[in-house]
Amino acid sequence: MTQISQPQPSGNGVGGNGILEFERPLARIERQIEELEASQARTGRDYADNIRAMRAELTTALKKTYSRLTPWEVVLVARHPRRPLINDYLAMMGKDFCEIHGDRTYRDDKAILAGMVRMAGRKVMLIGNRKGRDTKEKVDCCFGCAHPEGYRKVLRAIRLAEKFQLPVVSLIDTSGAYPGVGAEERGQAY
Repeated sequence: MTQISQPQPSGNGVGGNGILEFERPLARIERQIEELEASQARTGRDYADNIRAMRAELTTALKKTYSRLTPWEVVLVARHPRRPLINDYLAMMGKDFCEIHGDRTYRDDKAILAGMVRMAGRKVMLIGNRKGRDTKEKVDCCFGCAHPEGYRKVLRAIRLAEKFQLPVVSLIDTSGAYPGVGAEERGQAY
């Protein structure tokens, strides 16, 4: 008889399903809510009061759990593979995004996302680090490590914002500058 084992947490504290160890009770409540909603849709029975009570319980548990994190757990949350990235924030907060490409010297650095967007009805210049979700995106974005041309793209965006008197919104999520010889040759220290 073959026994199926549960996914074991990896060294970074994230289990095989992308849930941190301290998030398991929260995931259990979320799963119960999903099951109730599915049952309600399937059977037509009204579970709205139960769902509302469980959502209140989830909110209380979320506040309690995240207010008592150890320093290492805070690091694990910051490194969580399912955490929102700049594209997620852009989709939630902005509309009519017009991206700026290239630094007009060498090439476009995909690790930097810059452009004009409308947030809360006001035009702003958004600048941030792009890391990517899957392996292909991460490689394209150099895992969020900006090259010299990325920093020049940021300067270009800031100057454009200054010219049009736009506020600058910066979302920083970087691993640091790209550490290659080519980056140094193209003026990274500058």
